[in-house]
Amino acid sequence: MTSPIDIGGGGASVVVDGEPEPETKSEAVKLAGRSPGQLMWLRFKRDRTGVICAVVVICYFVVALLAPLLVKLSGTDPYTLYGQDPTYADKPLLDEFGLPLGYLGGVSGDHWFGVEPQYGRDLFAMLVYGMRTSLYMALGITVLIMLTGVVIGLIGGYFGGRTDYWIGRGTDFFLSFPQQLFFIAFMPVVTSFFVDPREETPTYFRALAMLIVLWLLGWMGMARLVRSTVLSLREREFVEAAKVSGASPWRIVRKEILPNVVTPILVQFTYQLPSTILSIAFLSFAGVGFVEPTPDWGRLFAAGARYAEQDPAFMFFPGVALVIFVLCFNLLGDSVRDAFDPKSGR
Repeated sequence: MTSPIDIGGGGASVVVDGEPEPETKSEAVKLAGRSPGQLMWLRFKRDRTGVICAVVVICYFVVALLAPLLVKLSGTDPYTLYGQDPTYADKPLLDEFGLPLGYLGGVSGDHWFGVEPQYGRDLFAMLVYGMRTSLYMALGITVLIMLTGVVIGLIGGYFGGRTDYWIGRGTDFFLSFPQQLFFIAFMPVVTSFFVDPREETPTYFRALAMLIVLWLLGWMGMARLVRSTVLSLREREFVEAAKVSGASPWRIVRKEILPNVVTPILVQFTYQLPSTILSIAFLSFAGVGFVEPTPDWGRLFAAGARYAEQDPAFMFFPGVALVIFVLCFNLLGDSVRDAFDPKSGR
């Protein structure tokens, strides 16, 4: 990618292989003093698509964080059955068939995204609270997956031999499970070990069970990616020089190898997070994740599937919100990859 940019004192310079080539000596000195992270940030800021997607993703997390405040401003909550509560009888929301009155699922000044058929719960409140549940749970699971995969991949790739062999066989074992079917089958087993089947499973325990299942079946891809990168790095000259100088394996991994695998880790993170959100939504959609009345993106889709024929508008706002988030996060991953490796191209 080659384009003119302005650095420092207003002179034009040329970008070669993603790096600005300044015209003056002072500009060259300034550029030479920049770290790889600063150069990556310069390349990322020039990618308008990446910047826009980053802003959109940040807005999603801010909305999820401020969900209680936003719901308070709207004057609703995700739990009240507005269509059945006698308090709101003077403002009917549902017809005799339980379908929302008005356009686009009952959109109005009181209910910004409409209401849920049969019950009359506010869809805006359910959506922002569902985003809060899904996004922050997916963030925690993704961080666990990344840490586990990085540690296992570093150990297997650096030490090799029997260590790498047994780690590889363990990875193959976990990869042999059909994930989607295993999610559905294993979730009830996990909960039955700790909760009496005659009792309602607490929401926090459902969240913990999903975290365990998704974590145990999600770290293998990251581990294999890190392992393959470390295998190519451990034979490089700077690693051999560190060994000759007497550096310990821990210091070599921490100082020489780990900084060189940051790029694939960050790129993989940007792909893993939306994938985890979809997995959480799938579990709730299949009935083994979050259940009534906990707001969740997947539960909204499960409810929308029941109402699809009578009220297809119920799926509109949750569906659009999820598509935009996943699309922006994937495009952000492409931008991060190109910022770290300008020769990769798109």
